[in-house]
Amino acid sequence: MQTVDIILTGGTVITMNEHFDVIPNGAIVIGDTKIIAIGTADEIAAAYQAPQTLNCQGQYILPGLINTHTHVPMTLMRGLADDLRLDVWLMGYIMPTEREFVSPEFCRLGTRLACAEMIRGGVTTFTDMYYFEDDIAEATAEVGLRAVLGETILKFHAPDAETYEESLAYCRNFIQKWHQHPLITPAVAPHAPYSNTPETLQKCVDLSLEFNVPLMIHIAETKQEADDHVRLHQQSLVHWLNRIGLFRAKVIAAHCVWIDETEMRVMREKGAAIAHNPAANLKLSSGIAQVTKMLEIGVTVGIGTDGPASNNDLDMFEEMRLAAMLAKTQTYDPTALPAKQALLMATRQGAKVLGLDKVTGSLEVGKYADVIVMNCNTLHTMPHYEFNPESVYSQIVYTAKSSDVNHVICHGALLLQDKQLYGLDEIALKQEAQAYADRIGKFVATHQQDVMSKLLAITDKLQRSESFEIQVKAALQDPEALDKLFNHPDVEILRAVHYRQYDTYFMFNDRSKGRVRYREDDKLDEKGEVREVRTRLTYTSYRKERDFNSTVVLSHSRFIAPADRPLRFYTEYFKADKLIKVQKERRRWRIHYQGVLYFVNFDRILDPEIPGTFLEIKTRTWSASDAEVKADRIQEMLKILGVGQGDITTVDYIEMQGMTS
Repeated sequence: MQTVDIILTGGTVITMNEHFDVIPNGAIVIGDTKIIAIGTADEIAAAYQAPQTLNCQGQYILPGLINTHTHVPMTLMRGLADDLRLDVWLMGYIMPTEREFVSPEFCRLGTRLACAEMIRGGVTTFTDMYYFEDDIAEATAEVGLRAVLGETILKFHAPDAETYEESLAYCRNFIQKWHQHPLITPAVAPHAPYSNTPETLQKCVDLSLEFNVPLMIHIAETKQEADDHVRLHQQSLVHWLNRIGLFRAKVIAAHCVWIDETEMRVMREKGAAIAHNPAANLKLSSGIAQVTKMLEIGVTVGIGTDGPASNNDLDMFEEMRLAAMLAKTQTYDPTALPAKQALLMATRQGAKVLGLDKVTGSLEVGKYADVIVMNCNTLHTMPHYEFNPESVYSQIVYTAKSSDVNHVICHGALLLQDKQLYGLDEIALKQEAQAYADRIGKFVATHQQDVMSKLLAITDKLQRSESFEIQVKAALQDPEALDKLFNHPDVEILRAVHYRQYDTYFMFNDRSKGRVRYREDDKLDEKGEVREVRTRLTYTSYRKERDFNSTVVLSHSRFIAPADRPLRFYTEYFKADKLIKVQKERRRWRIHYQGVLYFVNFDRILDPEIPGTFLEIKTRTWSASDAEVKADRIQEMLKILGVGQGDITTVDYIEMQGMTS
């Protein structure tokens, strides 16, 4: 009789092998890191003995589940920001928090917390894409889980690198360190096409090919992402990625919600695999991926949870159930994606997505001992119908829960026995996680109350404009009077521009917060046709106002940044108490008057419709004495224009004709 390390006996063995063998009253023999034998309990008892034998009667023995896409350190941001669109959630909340808090310590703690959750939920292998992956690898290996870990590459700075060159160098070192590890498979992970450039993507492919490691990337998660890409490149995402050579690497593509059948065929032909994330796609309203069609075409598809800040859990039982049900709803076909297929996607097919199907994903002799045992005699799983051989899959996918998992073995080592975790102190983990959450919560609360902080969080291109500005606004009764000014001997015209401007003001009841203006400038040519479009944000925080001869001096902090996201994003992000919109036609001249720079604006307010035309003259100023001199010169220009004191107004366009209502 052969002595081995562990015997699991008496349970229903669900192999998930190519023949989908199921063995009632079966047993599995584990020696060192691998499965030595599989058979009936009687057969195994006659040939093997072990110092540790687990009685699995009334339980299912099946392969460990495989989570094909997540961001494990984000357990520490679980519940940070919910019920938001993906771009607002990511750019407005998650990335600012990551810049402030993500560190090696953060990643190690978040990984340990995630590993504890996944082990309890029957996961033995996961895929991660985040920062400081070396620390994530250390924590994962210490716990004893199997993982494919991808170092994130971005075209802009990241928490662990100022430039993409630094990220690539870090990734190279990370791959070299972990390349031959029995549990860890290193990978390169350009975040997404929109957060990279063709150059950075190609460098990631080169690195992947050099070391023969996977390349992970988010593709077509939202309709907006897919549509924006077509507008920018005149080609859909997958076809464009194929053209630039991304699929030369072993690609693991997360989401793929908005790809069509031709793109699916490209992925099949190139050997790319897809990680389907049903819960996160639902929660972020990204859509429902066409998984049934992907499988029909022959694409390899696994199941992932996505990060615990967007899901908000790492429960693969929930994901299997959702994957099956969403496919049925999307196709109006209750036979679509049956339970057996869902479990396959979470086991052997998930392993194939990661390139690990030769070593894990099914219970077969010679494969690593990645095994879970779960109770099938709970209230919510009873009764059982034995006449249908497929019912065992339905029991697992449609009725079982992660809390039913009793034992977890990965690489031959017990990580969970009788629901008791080995090697992880759950109480300490929860306390440390809450301490981090308290710090993060204070940061986000402050960040959300301060408009300037919110603006800084979403752009690194914020520039300070003038601190003091002197200006006058007046109704111009005779627009032809402008010729008198421009033909005056003291005036030199430097530049003239014609715009149609669309302004949206984000106003706050607390005036100390300042205000933000989103402006779209449509530059018009001589025929009045749009030749150039520019969008930008302007933040203004007023401090004092002073009057010189009916000319107002504003003392304020003013900051300008390009608006590189749609107006809808800023509306949802700033959460202003009031939105005010103004559309106007503006002619703008940059002039020298007596050698001093001034700006002259001639405006017609189109929406809301305000009769008449308006003139603005403004310039920058830096001191009270300078302001007085410039105010006097503005008065001289007003006299040239024939503008009287009765024509001057201190009311903004947004305050005219009840526009603040």
